[in-house]
Amino acid sequence: MFSITVRDHVMVAHSFHGEVFGPAQRLHGATFLVDATFSRAELDDDNIVVDIGLATEQLKDVLGPLNYRNLDDEPDFKGINTSTEFLAKVIADRLVDRIGEGKLGDGARGLSEITVTLHESHVAWASYRRQL
Repeated sequence: MFSITVRDHVMVAHSFHGEVFGPAQRLHGATFLVDATFSRAELDDDNIVVDIGLATEQLKDVLGPLNYRNLDDEPDFKGINTSTEFLAKVIADRLVDRIGEGKLGDGARGLSEITVTLHESHVAWASYRRQL
C-alpha cells in the first residue's frame, strides 16, 4: 500500500456534555495538528498516490470553515460532543466528498483509503480511517 500525508492545523473552541469530560465541559480552546493520509494499492499513471498540492489545498479548504470557530455555535454540530475522534471523521468525510467531486484530480478516484489524524497535544491524538 502506498500513501502520502499532508498536514495543516485548525484552532477551535468547544465544550462537552457529560461527566466523563470533567473540566472540558466548560468552553475551552483546542489547536489540532491535522494529518490527512491518502492510500492506494498501486500508483496512478503518473506514479503518484495523489497530487500533493491538490491534497494540501483541499485539506486547507475543509479546515477553513472550522478554523477560529466556536463549534458549539455551528449548526452542523448542535448538541454534539465534538471530540477529537468525531472531528477526525468529519474532516475525512468532507475530504472524501471532495474526492468524489474531482477536486483532488482524476487520479484520486483510484484511492482506496483515507486516514485523518488530529493531534491534540504532543502526547495524544485520534484518527479516523475509512475505505473509499
